[in-house]
Amino acid sequence: MSYKSFLSLFLFITLFSCKSEYQFVINSPKKIQTNQELTISISEKGNKPIDSVQFSIGSKKLKSNGNTVTLKISDFTLGKHSITAIVFYENKTKKVTQPVYFMADIAPDVYTYKIINTYPHDKEAYTQGLEFYKGFLYEGTGRKGTSSIRKVELKTGKVLQQQDLDAAYFGEGITIFNNKLYQLTWQSGIGFIYNLETFEKEKEFKYTKSREGWGLTNNGEKLIKTDGTERIWFLNPETLLEENYIEAYTNKQKVEKLNELEYINGKIYANIWQKNSILIVDPTSGKVEGVANLNSLKSEILKEQTLDGSDEVLNGIAFDKENNRIFVTGKHWSKLYEIELIKK
Repeated sequence: MSYKSFLSLFLFITLFSCKSEYQFVINSPKKIQTNQELTISISEKGNKPIDSVQFSIGSKKLKSNGNTVTLKISDFTLGKHSITAIVFYENKTKKVTQPVYFMADIAPDVYTYKIINTYPHDKEAYTQGLEFYKGFLYEGTGRKGTSSIRKVELKTGKVLQQQDLDAAYFGEGITIFNNKLYQLTWQSGIGFIYNLETFEKEKEFKYTKSREGWGLTNNGEKLIKTDGTERIWFLNPETLLEENYIEAYTNKQKVEKLNELEYINGKIYANIWQKNSILIVDPTSGKVEGVANLNSLKSEILKEQTLDGSDEVLNGIAFDKENNRIFVTGKHWSKLYEIELIKK
């Protein structure tokens, strides 16, 4: 066979193969609010026939009407989901996937605040975690070489008890759960469990699914942590493994850099790193239901001290459940505030 003949045959086979290859496309919106119906369909770029298709979102299989499926998504968690279509054609099957992002149905409520009381706070404390328990504040501080856990007298700000971390660790969020104090570290992938009375370290635990350790709280059943992304993780109380997560979304976008946490009246309250605000998040769906703007609170503290605007921001939320009081402070802030959030 001549070279020209061989080349012609090769080109013919290549062109025929390209023309006969099926190319499937999933048709769906990139993002959609959960009060809307989601319609998904499958098509072939060359309009070649499709025998049937099986759709699913995550592990949930969907009932389709031919090559199209329409469903309500109000029961799904917010955030990124994967649409999968298994296409049947010419006695073959092909799997096609595409992401879709579920948003909140409405914009979050906006809150302002009023200051109820003001208390002294150790301005040397690089606050990473804050908790109120049986009349006292418990605080976790950060930065390598200055990380600690503390028991603090509310009215005076006096540190009553302190346990310093090894200088290798950057301390992060804390919570009190089942009469133990839990503390995260930032990038070491490890957390510590302390005796609440003596602050003696009793146990360590690792987190491997979540990226880092940022904020920590609990809902009475599970530990809840952030990792610097939009994800909020739920840890098994026995194994301390991350079992599942939600993603914090408004009706328009995800909210990243979730930091210090507090569980208040069935909702997750979260600081955002470098922002003087608090989010109120539904713990089931991830919906951001409220946003409290506390920028003027930082203006209040700036009357008394100079702060690094990019770092020494609001961070620390504690809740006195018995008296329905919310306390907030910031990194190196000299004051701790009892505030009331007011819906606009």
